[in-house]
Amino acid sequence: MSTVITNIGELAGAAEDRWLMKDAALVIDGGRIAWAGPSRQAPAADEAYDAGGRAVLPGFVDSHAHLVFAGERAEEFAARMSGRPYAAGGIRTTVERTRAASDAELAANVRRLVGEMARQGTTTVECKSGYGLTVEQEERAVRIAASLVDEVTFLGAHVVPADMEPEEYVRLVTGPMLEACAPHARFVDVFCERGAFDADQTREILTAGRAAGLVPRLHANQLGHGPGVAIAVEFDAASADHCTFLSDEDVAALAGSRTVATLLPAVEFSTRQPYPDARALIDAGAEVALATDCNPGSCYSSSMAFCVALAVREMRMTPEEAVRAATEGGAKALRRTDVGHLRPGARADVLVLDAPSHIHLAYRPGVPQVARVWRNGRAV
Repeated sequence: MSTVITNIGELAGAAEDRWLMKDAALVIDGGRIAWAGPSRQAPAADEAYDAGGRAVLPGFVDSHAHLVFAGERAEEFAARMSGRPYAAGGIRTTVERTRAASDAELAANVRRLVGEMARQGTTTVECKSGYGLTVEQEERAVRIAASLVDEVTFLGAHVVPADMEPEEYVRLVTGPMLEACAPHARFVDVFCERGAFDADQTREILTAGRAAGLVPRLHANQLGHGPGVAIAVEFDAASADHCTFLSDEDVAALAGSRTVATLLPAVEFSTRQPYPDARALIDAGAEVALATDCNPGSCYSSSMAFCVALAVREMRMTPEEAVRAATEGGAKALRRTDVGHLRPGARADVLVLDAPSHIHLAYRPGVPQVARVWRNGRAV
């Protein structure tokens, strides 16, 4: 059935020539956006929904999340808030619990979190592996994720298991593990960071992943300055994620590339690290995305609205820039053209805010503001 959404106070992302449209209407038909324009020109449809002057946005695109896991790390968070700095070693705690969980338990957790995201307006979800670190465990992670989310990333190169030498593990990741996981994934990712994988190891893993048909992505420059962003641009990666510590050269490299800088401000909130300099990236012409990085260690939040508010308050983004980064930006980080906007032909992923403007996402942080969500044309 077709649905016309009328009496929209503010419609975002529905026109090529301008991002915001006032007093608008939108038509959903067959899981796609069929029409968008002035409310007085709205065509007839099988049913109607009166937005009551509320704002209508594209559904959020969360392009960075780690959802296939078991257990939680609340005590680690509490200790960190008491002064202990975050380090990558905590990942191994989740690895142990994830390996011990059944397929059904892991799938139930992914399903729970995806539902939680959907109720908050997120309609496109990316999910990484990385809490298995064996061929069997990583394969089941990407297999489970592929049945429950939109995009899957193979992140066997998350950390090196305690019982293996780095070079031995890289051979495993680029050989049997990649062969087992590639059929279930679209992207390959590496945690290029001290305590994880160095520049040479990162290049080797991305090269192997690309040869297997996967699109490169990269965890880059989260814990300090390093080679991650430069390698991401070198490999024409879809995204360089975190980008907490950037040199002027890193900013220029991103601005001159197709690689999207995916910023994860809820991680900085949860780890008390400095926030990325979004303003420098945007002013230089780099494409920016926002994502949650939902995971049990460094950021156990599934709220894209929270990320928008943090981006405005802490990273000097305007409300419009932040919402676009959480929708269109996320789509570009996934190299998707069918989501993140509401132009005709797009997947009908629609978020109705219980507010007159997108500005309220930052203006009223922490307040539930989702009035209605459609995903692929169906009400959530």
